[in-house]
Amino acid sequence: MNTNESAGPTDSATPTEIEVLAAQADVVDRGLSISIEGDTQHTVQTISQTYPTTVADLWDACTDPARLERWFAPVSGDLELGGRYAIEGNASGTIEKCEPLSSYSLTWEFAGGISYVTVRVTEADAGARFTLEHSHSGEAGAEFWTQFGPGATGVGWDLSLLGLAFHLVAGTGRPENENEWVTSAPAQEFVRTSSTRWGEASIAAGTPADEARAAADRTTGFYLGQPPTE
Repeated sequence: MNTNESAGPTDSATPTEIEVLAAQADVVDRGLSISIEGDTQHTVQTISQTYPTTVADLWDACTDPARLERWFAPVSGDLELGGRYAIEGNASGTIEKCEPLSSYSLTWEFAGGISYVTVRVTEADAGARFTLEHSHSGEAGAEFWTQFGPGATGVGWDLSLLGLAFHLVAGTGRPENENEWVTSAPAQEFVRTSSTRWGEASIAAGTPADEARAAADRTTGFYLGQPPTE
C-alpha cells in the first residue's frame, strides 16, 4: 500500500496548530445515511477533507506506518492486500481491497464487533481530497446507537482528520499527550462542535431532532469526561 513518497508543507507562512484547529470543524464535510431492513439497521458515515498536498503525498501519509504514527496512531502488521493490521489501543482487521494511490478497504474489528472502512484519495482543485466511509450493520434500536448516535465514531474520525491537518498543514502531528491536550479550551470546543455537527447529520438522516441532540450531548460528555449538559 505504501508508495514510499513523502512530502509536506514548505510554505514559510505555514499555519500554526491553533489556526488549523480554529478552522478545522468548518472545512470537513460529514454525511450519514441510515436504513432499516427488518430488525437490522445499516449506517454509512462519510467524512472528507481537502488538504494542500499531492495525491501521492496524501496516499503516503495514509499508508506509511511511520507517517500514520505521526498523525493517527501506531499501526502494525502486514499492510498489504490480504494482510492483517492492528492499531495500538484500537481496532484491528484485514485489508480487503487496495488500489494504490486511489483507495483501500478494510474490516474494522473492535470490541467484539465488525464494521467496514474505505479510504479514498482523489485530486481536488486545492490539492488532494481524503474521504473515509465507515459502514456498519447492527440491531435496529441498539442501546449504544440510541445513546450516542453517529458521534461515537464520528468525533473520533474528526479528531483523526484534525491530526492529519496538523501533519499536512501545520507540519506537526497529533498531540504528544492527547489526554492533556483534550482538556484545553480550544480542543474541548472542537469536540463540542464535532459532536453537534454529527447530531445535525443524524437529524438530516431522519433521526428525530430531540433524540439526535440528546445523543450528541451524551457523546460530548463521553469524549470530554464530563456529564452531558441538560
